[in-house]
Formats: sequence, C-alpha cells, structure tokens
Amino acid sequence: MTDVRQESLASLLGGRGGALDASLPPLAFVAGWLLWSHSIGAGAVAAVLCGVAIGAVRFVRGEKPRAVVLSVLLVVAASLVALYTGRVEDFFLVQLLSNVASALAWAGSIAVRWPLLGVVVGTLLGQKTRWRRDPALLRAYSVASWAWVGQYVLRVAVFTPLWLDAQIFWLAGLRVALSWPLQIVCVLVSGWLLRRALPAGHPGFRHPLTLNP
Repeated sequence: MTDVRQESLASLLGGRGGALDASLPPLAFVAGWLLWSHSIGAGAVAAVLCGVAIGAVRFVRGEKPRAVVLSVLLVVAASLVALYTGRVEDFFLVQLLSNVASALAWAGSIAVRWPLLGVVVGTLLGQKTRWRRDPALLRAYSVASWAWVGQYVLRVAVFTPLWLDAQIFWLAGLRVALSWPLQIVCVLVSGWLLRRALPAGHPGFRHPLTLNP
C-alpha cells in the first residue's frame, strides 16, 4: 500500500483535524466551569461557543456544512445533558454513549459482512458495493475494521470508571489524549492490517478484483 491508503483511512472520521477539534469543547467546558465557581451553565456556554467557533472555522475552510452542524449539535447536546442532570461529569456522557454505539456498530458490521471500513472507503472512492464482490478485499476490510472496534472499546473502558467516579479533570485530559493521537494509531494499525490481510499480488483497495463492472 502507498501513503494514499493512509490518507484515505485518515479521512474516514474527519482526520486528525476533526478529532482534535472535537477535543476542544470539553476543555472549554471544564475551563468555564472552573472560572465561574463550578457553574455548569458557564461551562456549557463556553463549550457551545467553542464549538460554534470551530464550526465557523471549518465552514470558512469550505468543509461540508453537515459535518459542521453535527459537530456543534453534539456539543449542545452534551451541554444540555449536564444542565438537565446537574452533574458536571454528564457533559461527557454523550461522548461515552457515542463510543459504545460506535463499537457495537463496527463490530456488528463485521458480523454481517458489511465492514464499515469498506463501506466508508468504498463510498469515498465511488466504488459503491463493488468491493464486496472481491472476497479477498472483503476479508481484509473485516480484519482491518477490528482496529476501529478496539479504538472505541478502549475509550469506553477508560471513560466509564472516570465518569462513574466524577473525575472531571481526568475525563477532560484523556478526552484529548484519546482523540487524535489514538485515531492516528488506529489509522496506522488498520492500514497495516489491511495490507497484511490482502494476498500477494492484489492491486489494493482502490482496485477491487471483480468480474462485474
């Protein structure tokens, strides 16, 4: 595989920039919470403003409005949950549940032989479902998708006890540590698994071997 493969995989979930941006509103939330005498409302306002600012920057850069709106909505949802429950740690609940859902979705996609890595890459490359008619590529995508399952499971395993124990600073700090650094590792590992799983002589994920056009 070439570097193009790594770039394609990095684009699946927004790349390093998207993951880094996602880690900033939680830091803004904790900062606002601390500066205004442990006020969840102040933390929520700080997080939402940070999310809106990031969204505006993305929009100016020409990124898809849907991704920008979704990013801001997730921050708003997390803020509303914390305001509703009155528990500052619940700002991180949406992210925790999102990781649970993502782990189940990726594992389920492998089980039904529609690995999400193949779905996303195939869509990005305009292949539709042609990659599924290549048994070797289908298997390789299934193997490589386990790296993404592992990424989400690791986050759930780390965040759950911290959330239960209301460890706000650890939640915020590890939210950053387990965002783009972990995603970069996941991209590299899944790219390596994809290469290893493809048989010798296979032209790669950009060129599915299928008799049907």
